[in-house]
Amino acid sequence: MGLMVIRIFLFLICGVSGYYLTKEFIPPGFWGIGFGIVLALITILIETKLKKLPLKTLIGGFIGLILGLFFANFISNLFISNQFDQQQNILPIYGIIYGIFGYIGLRLGYKKGEEFFLSGIKIFSKNIPKNGQAKILDTSVIIDGRISDITETGFVEGTIVIPQFVLNELQHIADSSDPVKRTRGKRGLEVLHHIQKQVNVDVRIVDRDYPNVKEVDSKLIELAKEVGGKIITNDSNLNKVAELQGIEVLNINELANALKPVVLPGEEINVKILKEGKEVGQGVAYLDDGTMIVVDNGKRLMGKNVDVVVTSVLQTPAGRMIFARLKEESSRENKGREYYYPIDSEF
Repeated sequence: MGLMVIRIFLFLICGVSGYYLTKEFIPPGFWGIGFGIVLALITILIETKLKKLPLKTLIGGFIGLILGLFFANFISNLFISNQFDQQQNILPIYGIIYGIFGYIGLRLGYKKGEEFFLSGIKIFSKNIPKNGQAKILDTSVIIDGRISDITETGFVEGTIVIPQFVLNELQHIADSSDPVKRTRGKRGLEVLHHIQKQVNVDVRIVDRDYPNVKEVDSKLIELAKEVGGKIITNDSNLNKVAELQGIEVLNINELANALKPVVLPGEEINVKILKEGKEVGQGVAYLDDGTMIVVDNGKRLMGKNVDVVVTSVLQTPAGRMIFARLKEESSRENKGREYYYPIDSEF
């Protein structure tokens, strides 16, 4: 409602201004009203285009434009102002210089603004879109790192929201005395830096907290309820708790499982036996995506690449597991099953 009032006010200002500016030249001035309305429409169109751009791009374009106009003013005062006496000749030259340098500065600033990153400054925003498009990251999915590759592909739409309490937890992990935790925390911060540098991703760090709620997972759920957003995680416990409370969750482990290549029983694949299995004589191999393959009688061929035939595929909550047998054994079994025709004998 407030936006509509502001836009109506813009149309009134532009229309009235256009009328008074042209009433003496184009009686009775109604053409000026039309010109003002068109100008207001162009302004709204520019607004809709600009609000889709990341803040760093806008800042870069603005800085580039200011620098371009500054150089244009410097050159015009140094070389042009003393060369022309007539005002009608110098104005077009000024227009060309300011136009060229302003355009170059704007384009360079716009382009460099996409690479611009304030590594030491955090921009906080209390305005989170409440249209169900917000995607809230939890600590585990940031440390995991795969989320940066997913956002870079453009499959994640909407605003990426990083709560301040998640950043505090990451900072606490990065400052831990445990070297493993410290490495994980630093990795999480690097992942956030990488996401912020991505051009087409709208990242907002929000200074929103819930003092009465102690656990970070519970705070994430409260924030998701408030903005109507979705939580991106790979924590199965958070996934279950959030779904029980009606919060939609995007689990990247489920996404990874859905994107794994399909292997069907009877298919032949070449694998390398890396270790022995739990049962006697079993060997264990892995696909490129980490899927475990249990090979019957594969222990004796550890360290070798062998052809195996898939016998069954088992889907578990932790991922997919494949059972197979050596191709040579499968071939011998098939040969043993060949049909033969008995010779009739007369007695």
